[in-house]
Amino acid sequence: MDSRNDEEAPLVLISREDRKVRPGKSYTRDVHILSISFLLIFLAFGAAQNLETTINKELGTISLGILYVSFMFCSMVASLVVRLLGSKNALILGTSGYWLFVAANLKPSWITMVPASLYLGFAASIIWVGQGTYLTSIARSHAKDHDVHEGSIIGVFNGEFWAIFACHQLFGNLITLTLLKDGKEGSTSGTTLLLLVFLLIMTFGTILMFFIRKIEGEDGKEPVGGSSMGLVDSLVSLPRLIITPLLDVRMLLIVPLLAYSGLQQAFVWAEFTKEIVTPAIGVSGVGGAMAVYGALDAVCSITAGRFTSGLSSITFIVSGGAVAQASIFLWLLLGYRTTSGVLGTVYPLIMAAVLGIGDGILNTQISALLALLFKDDTEGAFAQLKVWQSASIAIVFFLSPYISLQAMVIVMLVMVCVSLFSFLVLALKVESVFTRDE
Repeated sequence: MDSRNDEEAPLVLISREDRKVRPGKSYTRDVHILSISFLLIFLAFGAAQNLETTINKELGTISLGILYVSFMFCSMVASLVVRLLGSKNALILGTSGYWLFVAANLKPSWITMVPASLYLGFAASIIWVGQGTYLTSIARSHAKDHDVHEGSIIGVFNGEFWAIFACHQLFGNLITLTLLKDGKEGSTSGTTLLLLVFLLIMTFGTILMFFIRKIEGEDGKEPVGGSSMGLVDSLVSLPRLIITPLLDVRMLLIVPLLAYSGLQQAFVWAEFTKEIVTPAIGVSGVGGAMAVYGALDAVCSITAGRFTSGLSSITFIVSGGAVAQASIFLWLLLGYRTTSGVLGTVYPLIMAAVLGIGDGILNTQISALLALLFKDDTEGAFAQLKVWQSASIAIVFFLSPYISLQAMVIVMLVMVCVSLFSFLVLALKVESVFTRDE
C-alpha cells in the first residue's frame, strides 16, 4: 500500500475473458437450496439456544460460553479445513455439530454438553467459512456466465441467503411457543418433544445440503486425498493463513465492524431479551419480540442485498444501519423507562424491529464487502469474520452476569461509533479506485 501503483490497483479485476457471454448454468438453484438448508438447521438450533439458559441453567450458560470460545479458536484454522475438504463437504460436515448439540440437550450433563459444545465450535467455524466461500464462488460464476456485474450478483445472492436465514428466528420461536404452550417452560415432556421435532427438522436440512452442486475446479484447488506432502504444506502455511489477512490495512479497518456485528447479536440474545423485553412484556413476550426481530431482519436483508452494487452502496447502507442501532442505544441510555399499558408493549417491539434491521444490513453488507475486497483469499476473509464475531459473542456471554445493562449499552455505543468511523476511513481510502474499476 506504499506505492501509488499499489493504491490504484483495482479491488475487483474483471478480465475481458470474464466479460464474454458464455452459455452457463444458473446458480440460483444452489442459492435456494443452501438458504433453505440453513433455515431448517438454524431455526432448530437458534430456538434451542434461546432456551439453553432456561432449560439447563448454569450448565446452559457455560455451554454457550464454551461453544463460542471454541468457535473463535477453530475459526483460525477453518480456512485451511475448508480448502482441504472443499466448500460443499465442509458445509455437510458442519451440520453434524448442530445436530449433536441439540441431541445432547435430551440428556443434559457436563459429560454430554461440554464435548458437544466444543465440537459445535469446530463445526460452526467450517460451516460458516464454507458458506461464505461457496456463496461468493457461485455468485462470481453466475456473474461471469451471464455477463452481469459481479458486485450486484454478490449483493443479490447474499440478500436472498440472509433474508431466508433471518426467518429462523420467526419460525423457530413460533414452533417453540406452539409445542411448549400447554406446559411449564422447562418441563421435561414438553422440552423433549420440542428437541425431537428440532432434530427431525435439522435432519431434513442436512439431507438438503447434499443437493447443492460442487464448485467447478474446487477439487483441484488443494492437494487433498493421498497427498501427505499437500497436508504437510498446508499445516506449515497455517500461520501465514491466519496472519496474512491482518497484514492488509483494509482488513484492519474492517475488524472493528466484524467485532461489532458479533457484539450486537450477542446483545440481543443475552441482554435485550432479559433486561428490556422480559420486564416489559414478560417471558412469554420474548418469542414475539424475537419474531419481530427476525421478520425485520429478513425483510431488510433481501432489500439491502438488492441495492448492493459496490463499495459506494455498501458504505451508504452500512452507515444507515449503524445510525439506526446507535439511536436505540442512545434511547436505552438516556430516555427509556419501563412503562405499563400499550406503550410498554410497543416500545420493546420497536426496538426489536430496529435492531433486526441493523442486523440484516450488517449480515448482507459485510459478506458482500469481504467478497469484493478479498477475492484472492475468500476463505481467509470469512475466517476472520467468524474469529472476531465469535470472540465478541463469547465475551458478552461471559461478562453479562457481571456488568449492568447501562455499562453494556455504553460499550455497544462506543463500538458502533468506532466501527463506523473505521469503516468510513476504509471507504474514503479506496472508494475512488473502486468506482473507476466499476
